[in-house]
Amino acid sequence: MLSTKFVDESRVELQLPQASKEPAAGQKRDPIEVGVSASGEYRVNGQTLINTSPATLSAAVAKVAGESRDVPVTIRADARSTHQSVVTAMDVLGRLGFRAISIATVNENRGTSAAD
Repeated sequence: MLSTKFVDESRVELQLPQASKEPAAGQKRDPIEVGVSASGEYRVNGQTLINTSPATLSAAVAKVAGESRDVPVTIRADARSTHQSVVTAMDVLGRLGFRAISIATVNENRGTSAAD
């Protein structure tokens, strides 16, 4: 035979620590958008880059993101852009440490959407 005594935990009074409901400054960041034109040119948040070099794309994205790598990134590629241009953008983002990368698509019935 085994017996035990259960403690009524509702009697334990706890004073929980307080936290702000607002995120700390710098945590709330807008998503980053990388555009790929039909000719293979890159844009970062609407700004056209001076060339199509992966190093230039990397520097531009790093400048926009700062130290944060948890910012979501959306690639918006023209349907006529080369597969290589899109893969290069994905590779640059992956090497920088971004993990939330989406590719924007257009649904004929509903407009623009993003797919992971």
